[in-house]
Amino acid sequence: MNIKEFKQSLPPRRAIIGFDYGSKRLGIALSDLLLMVATSYKILHRTSLEKDLDEIEKIIREREVGGIVLGLPLQMNGEEGSIAAEVRSFAARLEERFNLPVLLWDERLSSSAVEKFLIKDFDLSRAKRKKILDASAAAYILQGALDALKFC
Repeated sequence: MNIKEFKQSLPPRRAIIGFDYGSKRLGIALSDLLLMVATSYKILHRTSLEKDLDEIEKIIREREVGGIVLGLPLQMNGEEGSIAAEVRSFAARLEERFNLPVLLWDERLSSSAVEKFLIKDFDLSRAKRKKILDASAAAYILQGALDALKFC
């Protein structure tokens, strides 16, 4: 699904949930209902796919979510590697389970951009950065998609 199709599929006045995918942790961010601002929400420490999906379902219900943005980790040359294949599989499971539009969003350098920001502007130690990096990367990914939605 491209960004225009995603925008057309979104129900009005619903938030978008964003994910920074990892095999051990899933960074989660949420937009406001006007789709203007992405905010870090939490880090889900992954256990099993079914338990992860149950936890995501709770968030989707509680936070009035109408769409999903999932960071797609492309290589620097734009090609997809093995992690991108995992993300596509996870996206298919999300779409199947929640029947919501899913947008895969290029996440190249999102984690490193957020980490540089946390070091430079907040001077956070490595331990403190680790606690918030995945959710912050999810917010960075989601904000990129929200900004793009304004122009399509």
